[in-house]
Amino acid sequence: MVLIDYKNVDVYHNDGDAVLRGVDFHVEEGEFIYLIGQVGAGKSSLLKTFYVEMDIEKADCANVLGYDLMSIRRKQIPELRRKMGIIFQDLQLLSDRNVYQNLCFVLKATGWKGKKEIRQRVEEVLEQVGMADKKDRMPHELSGGEQQRVSIARALLNSPHLIVADEPIASLDNENADIIIQLLRDISLQGTAVILTTHNRTVINKYKGIVYRCSDQKLEEVTNDFNHLQLSDEELGD
Repeated sequence: MVLIDYKNVDVYHNDGDAVLRGVDFHVEEGEFIYLIGQVGAGKSSLLKTFYVEMDIEKADCANVLGYDLMSIRRKQIPELRRKMGIIFQDLQLLSDRNVYQNLCFVLKATGWKGKKEIRQRVEEVLEQVGMADKKDRMPHELSGGEQQRVSIARALLNSPHLIVADEPIASLDNENADIIIQLLRDISLQGTAVILTTHNRTVINKYKGIVYRCSDQKLEEVTNDFNHLQLSDEELGD
C-alpha cells in the first residue's frame, strides 16, 4: 500500500523562499526511513508538508494517505492527521496531566467516547512502549527517554499507517537513543511506516533503513552510499 507519493514537489517557506525543489518521495507500508542533512536543509519542512502544517505550492503529484494535498480542503486536514502519528521535537506533553491523562486527552479529542475503550487503548499503547508502570507519573517526573516513549505511545493511539518523527533522539544519551530507535524499528516491522529525521550516525549504522539526504534544495536517496561508504558527519548534518 502506497502511503506517500510525491512527484516533482516544491516546498517553500511562508516567506516564499524555496526549501526543496523537484522532490520525488515514495513511502509504502512498513518502511523505515531516515531523513538526514544539515540544519535548515529542509528535513523538518518536508515532514510538515505531510500533515499540512506547510503547504505545497507546486507538484505533479502530492498524495498522503489517499489525500491529494494540492486539492485538500481545510476540514479534511484533521481527518488526515488522525491517520498518522506525529512525534514533535518538543514532545508537547501536557505538563498538568499525568501520563495516563495525557493519552486519554488525545483519544477524547479525536472522537473516542467509551471510557472502557479509552482505558483499554491507553493501557495497550503504554504496554507496547514499556511505560505501563509509569502511567500515574507527571511528565516532569520522567526522564527524557521516558518522555519520548510517552510521545511514541501518543502517536500510536489511533493505530496510524504512518509515523513521522522530527529529531526524536536529539536530546537523548546513546542508551536511550538506542531504545527509542529500536522501538520505532519494531513498530515499522509490524506494518506502520516510520519516517524520522536524525543526525545520529550510530543508530543509522545499527538499524538499517532507507536513507534520504536533504542538501542544496534537493532530496536524494543515499541508502547505498550510506551502507557502503559511510557518510561523513558533514553530510549527515553534524
